[in-house]
Amino acid sequence: MDLTVVSYAIYLAVSIGLTVWVARTLSRNGRVFLGDVLHGNEKLADAVNHLLVVGFYLVNLGFIALYLRDDGTITDTRGVFEALSRQLGVVLLVLGLMHLGNVFALNKIRRRGLLEREQNPPVLPQAYTYPQAQG
Repeated sequence: MDLTVVSYAIYLAVSIGLTVWVARTLSRNGRVFLGDVLHGNEKLADAVNHLLVVGFYLVNLGFIALYLRDDGTITDTRGVFEALSRQLGVVLLVLGLMHLGNVFALNKIRRRGLLEREQNPPVLPQAYTYPQAQG
């Protein structure tokens, strides 16, 4: 069997496995964070969590598929490891950046919500003082 094909198969298996593991971890642990961001609205937190996971899968699996092709021909075991380390390293960086981007956006939403909760509503006046006439 051609070593390039072996490299592709290993790359796909490891990349897809990492993507599924990261998505499940983020979904499970991010749900609590989303509940806080969305002020305890559990149904909305579940819906947003699911949409984020679907988007995460689409972006990452699309990137994995696009990044599969390697221009060089792999002729030895060393070439397999070099190609895999380069491709998997890039996939891991993209997964990390996607995670950081999601956390940053959700944290920004959370901060805005906290500021809105901390602001006191305007107080209606209890009395009104009329200006005195000059003269």
